[in-house]
Amino acid sequence: MIGVLSGSAALRPKTVVIADDSVVVRGLFARWLGESGQFHVVAVAGDGETAIEHAGRYQPDIMVLDLDMPGVDGVTALPKIVKESPKTAILLATTLTERNARLALQCMTMGAMDVLPKPESRSGMTLSLDFRSEFLNKLGSIAQSSHAQDLADTPETALPAGIVDLRPLISVMPRYLLIGASTGGPRAVAKVLADIDEGLQDLITLVVQHMPPLFTASFAEQVSAQIGVPTREPFDGERLSRGTVYVAPGGRHLGIDRKLGHIVASISDGPPVRFCRPAVDVLFADAARHLGPAALGLVMTGMGSDGTDGSGALRRAGAAVIAQDEMSSTIWGMPGSVVRARHASAVIALDGIGPAIRSLVRGGHGA
Repeated sequence: MIGVLSGSAALRPKTVVIADDSVVVRGLFARWLGESGQFHVVAVAGDGETAIEHAGRYQPDIMVLDLDMPGVDGVTALPKIVKESPKTAILLATTLTERNARLALQCMTMGAMDVLPKPESRSGMTLSLDFRSEFLNKLGSIAQSSHAQDLADTPETALPAGIVDLRPLISVMPRYLLIGASTGGPRAVAKVLADIDEGLQDLITLVVQHMPPLFTASFAEQVSAQIGVPTREPFDGERLSRGTVYVAPGGRHLGIDRKLGHIVASISDGPPVRFCRPAVDVLFADAARHLGPAALGLVMTGMGSDGTDGSGALRRAGAAVIAQDEMSSTIWGMPGSVVRARHASAVIALDGIGPAIRSLVRGGHGA
């Protein structure tokens, strides 16, 4: 179910432009959005050039953008759409291939908010209730992101934002950095890792980024090229090493285990947790069990509440948990949930997270 917008936001359906080269897909998306009652499709486009024109003319709240279109494709059109309508949230909708995974990640660095893999066949798209539900859920969450009143600014829930000295929050120097993110995460996670810089050499870093198969491997390659640190998906039972960033494989859980005195990766096909696989809660719960205060948790931008229970487990085990602040989050769902549950040790803006962690692990000498 998609959420219901509250207050004045509920009075006006969100305007949407659908850009896809398939007339069947355009009609299907438009019908689903119309039936939801929360969206108004103001225009459709069969190519990138028309999508750019519609962005400038209608200034839509949301654009659903296909990557594979004739003439000007989605990748080429995206920066021009952002220029024509800077406030439009862009959801990429594309088939699941290695090429499209790389292109989608490139688009997310240029301003796209999220990606929705389309079924390979039109019949699969038409008949799949799961795909329809995921499509509407993503659009609903994007629609709510600018209107949600998840502010943690009351005396009961407020936590200081912008903390840069993490040392008072920890009992031992953390050796493991555990990151969870979803919508808006690829760009935000890459920035934090780049900002930690040489501090990564002192850490074993594990990342759960909500992504489907193929996308996570491309994401790891992109991050590795950007930060110059080995970044990849681990294999089950692999002994984890400092100075390496491990990314959860798409569609599979990443946890950790202890074997023969060493911490190893645990890759599993267990059921989704909070509708997510990989799930942040799985990694955090294992870390609480095996690492205790040697872990440092970080929950970043993303829809939903994955990571909340795991953050609570980390805190009970003596570890600290950082939550990204609302202003710098694309969607303050996951970190906001951690804050409201009072599991956040600190709330920090995106620009401050990496430097704070670098200063912590390098003893204040890594800046």
